[in-house]
Amino acid sequence: MEIRGTPGLSDGVVRRGRNGLARLRVLLGLSAAAAAASVLVACSSAGTSAAPSSGAAAGSSSPAAAAASTVTAVKIGGATVLANSKGFTLYSFGPDTPARSNCNGTCAQNWPPEMGPVTAAGIKGTFGTIKRSDGSTQATFDGHPLYTFVGDNAPGQANGNGLNAAGGVWHEITLSGAAAPASGGGGNGY
Repeated sequence: MEIRGTPGLSDGVVRRGRNGLARLRVLLGLSAAAAAASVLVACSSAGTSAAPSSGAAAGSSSPAAAAASTVTAVKIGGATVLANSKGFTLYSFGPDTPARSNCNGTCAQNWPPEMGPVTAAGIKGTFGTIKRSDGSTQATFDGHPLYTFVGDNAPGQANGNGLNAAGGVWHEITLSGAAAPASGGGGNGY
C-alpha cells in the first residue's frame, strides 16, 4: 500500500491510500488533541462523585429500574464482550475509578457514556451506576464506567479496543474480567 503525504495539511499528517480507517484515525487524532486538553480542564474542575451502587436496578421496581436498558454478550474477534441495547461494544477507560469517570467534555463526545442503570440476563458480574460530574447517571460493570465509541459505525465493531486516547487506554469489556487484547486498530493513539 502506498503511503503518501496529504497536500494542504501542514501538520504532517500521513494517510494511507484510500483506507477509510486511516482517515478516521486522522480525524479522531485531531479530536484527541482537543480531548486531551479538555480532559485536563475537566479533571481539574470535576466534583466528587457518588459511590457506585451494586446492581440496585436488577430487582427494583423503581422508575429508574423500569427505564434501564439491556446489556448483552456478543462475540467480537474471538472475545465475548458486552454490548449495549443497540449492539454497540461497551468499553472501559483506564484512568477511571469505580466511583468516578475521568472522561468528560470532548472525551465524552468521542466516547459517549452508557447512561444507566442497565440490566443483563445471564451475565455474571455486578452492574451499578455512578454520578457523572454533570449530574447524569452512568452505568458500570464490575466497577468500570461503561462507554461506547463514535468510531464504531455498526453493531459488532470494536474499533476503540486498545486505543490510547484522551489520557488513557480503552478496552472493550470482556466477560472474563480481563482486558481484551488490542484489535488491529490502536495502541499508540489515533
